[in-house]
Amino acid sequence: MYRKPFDRKKDKKRDALTDEERQQQEISRIKLPRENQTLGVLEQRLGASRVRVRCLDGKTRICRIPGRLKRRLWVRENDILIVEPWEFSGEGKGDILYKYTPTQVVFLKKKGYLKKIEMDEF
Repeated sequence: MYRKPFDRKKDKKRDALTDEERQQQEISRIKLPRENQTLGVLEQRLGASRVRVRCLDGKTRICRIPGRLKRRLWVRENDILIVEPWEFSGEGKGDILYKYTPTQVVFLKKKGYLKKIEMDEF
């Protein structure tokens, strides 16, 4: 069976387009906080899947990474997260639900969701 030789330049262009399309899809399907959820910035990792998060509602919470996300969700300081405060003792504790990628953070800043964080940090 005869196969045509492929052109690497065209192949690279095709890959570049798919990367851009992936970023656009990622941005168009961005997850936003609902009901009692809030955005937050990871301040410090404490160990044992616990972290200290400064939330946009002005409170600092000790949050945990739930077991279903423990091996999939890797967090670092200054990551933007979605936090769900606990129903009981919600003032000081919560769960981490989602971590935003750098492209999603840029989108959130453009749309104005992270105005309070911009004033505090930068």
